[in-house]
Formats: sequence, C-alpha cells, structure tokens
Amino acid sequence: MSIGTRIDEAGTLLAEGEGVLLRRDAGGRYRLDLRRVSAPPHGARVRVTGVLVEADLVDVDAVTAERSAA
Repeated sequence: MSIGTRIDEAGTLLAEGEGVLLRRDAGGRYRLDLRRVSAPPHGARVRVTGVLVEADLVDVDAVTAERSAA
C-alpha cells in the first residue's frame, strides 16, 4: 500500500515497548499513532481506521472495539 492510503482493518491490539501495534486479521502488523484517539486495552479485538503515513505506520482516526459473536 502507498502512503496516504485510507486504512480500515480489523485485528488485535498488541503492546510493543511504549507503542501499540495492530496485528491484522489479513496478516502483518501496523504500528499505530494514537495521539488523537483512545484505544481499548492491549489484547482487544478492534477495527482501526486511519491513513497510512509510513510503510507500516497508521495515523489513526478511530479505534472501535469489535463485539465477539455469542
């Protein structure tokens, strides 16, 4: 994907040092810039929307917790 691409991905939040990663359901990982939003705790299933600003970094617009199927 190229810089400036809109991202809408589901996955799991992971801690990495002081940062946060999204382990994508589609495979791979994105680093997340969460300065403008709050996020659920690490390990949560989420949907992330934002803009790709580096090869693996997303400037996040929103993080929404996904409900588990029950």
